Amino acid sequence: MPFLSATLDRVKPSTTIAVTNKAREMRAAGRDVIGLGAGEPDFDTPDHIKEAAKRAIDAGKTKYTAVDGIPELKAAICEKFRRENRLSYRPAQVTVGTGGKQILYNALMATLNPGDEVIIPAPYWVSYPDMVLLGGGVPVILPAGIANGYKITPEALEAAITPRTKWLIFNSPSNPTGAGYAAAEVRALTDVLLRHPHVWVMSDDMYEHIAYDGFTFATPAAVEPGLLGRTLTANGVSKAYAMTGWRIGYGAGPEALIRAMAIVQSQSTSNPCSIAQYAALAALTGPQDYIATARAAFQRRRDLVVSMLNQARGLSCPTPEGAFYVYPSIAGCLGRTSAGGVRIDDDATFAAALLEETGVAVVFGAAFGLSPAIRISYATSDDILEEACRRIQTFCGGLR
Repeated sequence: MPFLSATLDRVKPSTTIAVTNKAREMRAAGRDVIGLGAGEPDFDTPDHIKEAAKRAIDAGKTKYTAVDGIPELKAAICEKFRRENRLSYRPAQVTVGTGGKQILYNALMATLNPGDEVIIPAPYWVSYPDMVLLGGGVPVILPAGIANGYKITPEALEAAITPRTKWLIFNSPSNPTGAGYAAAEVRALTDVLLRHPHVWVMSDDMYEHIAYDGFTFATPAAVEPGLLGRTLTANGVSKAYAMTGWRIGYGAGPEALIRAMAIVQSQSTSNPCSIAQYAALAALTGPQDYIATARAAFQRRRDLVVSMLNQARGLSCPTPEGAFYVYPSIAGCLGRTSAGGVRIDDDATFAAALLEETGVAVVFGAAFGLSPAIRISYATSDDILEEACRRIQTFCGGLR
C-alpha cells in the first residue's frame, strides 16, 4: 500500500507468532492441533508474585512511573546482578522495559547508524535481524551448525568483525537451540572482543535460570570485566518466573547507553506497566524455589523429547544445555514424500506438511537462519509432548 513506510519492506512478521496463530485458527476450526511453536512456560506465575500485584493495585500503584522503571525495582535488579552474576551496577545503569524485546530494541534504536553491522550467530531468535533492520543496521549472520553444537567459534567471530561492526548479539542458553556456552567458551569469545574495542556486546540472558545437567551459566561481562564498559546485559522475568504476559524485561550497562535507551522509550511506550513492575520486584526479591521446580520439569521434558525425536526416522536431535527448545536436523527427511503426497524439499515444507497431516505445529529452521531443521518448544505437559512426538515419529516413518 503506497502510504505505508518503506521501512516495512526490510522486515517481516514474527514467524513464531505466525505459527502459534495458525495453530490457534486450526484448533478453533475443530482440528486436533498440538502447538509446539510458542516459547512460553505452561506454568502459572507463582502465587506470591500475583499477590504482590494485587497489593499494588489496592495501594493505588496505578499511575505513571519513571520512564524506565521504579527505583525499588532498579535496586532489586542491581542486587540480582550482584548476587547471581558478580556484576556491579548502580541504579542509573539499569533500565526496565516492556519485556526483554524492548530492551534490545531500545539499545539498537539508540545506537545504530545506517550501515552499522551487527553480528548475529545463527540459529538466532527470529526478532534479532529484523530489529537491526528497523534501526537501519546491517545484520551479519554468523552460522553455527550442528557439528559445532550450534555455537560459534572464536575464529569465526574474528573473521566476521569489520570496521563497521557495532554489536555482537550473544544469547546463551539459546533460543532456538538451547545451546549454552560454558565459561571457557565465553572466555574464548571475549578474548577476541578485547582485540576489537569498537565492538559492543548485547548479551541476551533471558534463559539464564533454565539450564541442565550441572551446566553453569556465564555472561560475558562477568567472564571478562574488561568488557563491562561496552556490554548491555539484558534479562527479564518472563521465562524464569512464568511471567510472559506481564511484559517486564531489564538491562544494565554504561550509564550513557542507558540514558539514550530511556530517551527512545520515552517517545514510544513510556513506562512499563506499574503493576507488573511491582510483581517483578516480588519475583526478584521473594522466594526463588519456583525456579528449581520448573527447571526439573523442563529437564524431564527435554529428556523425553530428545529421546523420542532421535527415534524418528531422518531426524537428529542434539541434547541442549538449557532453555526449553530443541532444534533437530531434518536433513535425513529431505527429498522424500509424505504420506499425504507432499515432497519435503526444505524445512518449511516439512513443517507445513507435519501440521496439515498430523496437527503438530513447529517452527521451520529457515526462520531462525539455519536449515534444514525445526524448532520445538517443550514448554508444555509431558502427556502432550509424548503424543506430539509419537505423531512426529509416525510422520517421519511414513516418508518415502
